[in-house]
Amino acid sequence: MRDLEGPLLLVGCGKMGGAMLAGWLERGLDPAETHVIEPNKAALGPIADQIRHHHADFSTLPAKLSPRVVVLAVKPQMMASALPGCRRFVGPSTLFLSIAAGKTIAYFERELGKGPLVRAMPNTPAAIARGISVAVANPLVSADQKDQADALLKAVGEVAWVEAEALIDPVTALSGGGPAYVFLLMEYLAEAGAAAGLPPELARRLARVTVSGAGELARRSPESVEQLRQNVTSPNGTTLEALKILMAEDGLKPLLTRAIAAATRRSRELAD
Repeated sequence: MRDLEGPLLLVGCGKMGGAMLAGWLERGLDPAETHVIEPNKAALGPIADQIRHHHADFSTLPAKLSPRVVVLAVKPQMMASALPGCRRFVGPSTLFLSIAAGKTIAYFERELGKGPLVRAMPNTPAAIARGISVAVANPLVSADQKDQADALLKAVGEVAWVEAEALIDPVTALSGGGPAYVFLLMEYLAEAGAAAGLPPELARRLARVTVSGAGELARRSPESVEQLRQNVTSPNGTTLEALKILMAEDGLKPLLTRAIAAATRRSRELAD
């Protein structure tokens, strides 16, 4: 972050924007070169004291401000009201980085103007620097600007780049919504454990720690997830009996396939 040559303007500092900003500051982003537009200052949370240039709206931005990067982190439904204040920054030397779900490159080029733009889809584990973002750049983004976007996104987790913007829809369905599916799995595991006779609080604790621990094991292990699953499964054991249900023709795989397809379809319907 120390290599960012020029100011950064963050438009919107809710949960995702705030998580990213915290990661950038921790990695050396200069607070003196950082401007944040956020009507609700309380949304800044514990990083509020680090923000030297907080603005409730665009009206108090310095007239001569020339940001190197403008990060668009407002909610998608608020984007139309935020973009007019950003138009004066559009130009070849300013990179726009959007993390707004459903807002396409064509939307920004129509409503904002044509300039270097990266559209990214992060997910909520970014709040603990364990997220993953998938990004796509328009043709006006230079190699240096792509490196800047990559560094900003890596501050809160892993990054993958795609050439086809259409892939952002299944990305939104898989990794964008994925944390919700995992949390639902925790809920249902706990309920199933309680139904099997466990005290509900113990069942919830077992489900939470088991799922998070398995995820961390998958992250650290060089083995495939298929192999990790097999490592837990003893011949003729209890896990195998459960997997016979989950891996049946009408089990978990077709259910998730339908769920991801539905979310992908909805992402395309919502796209602007």
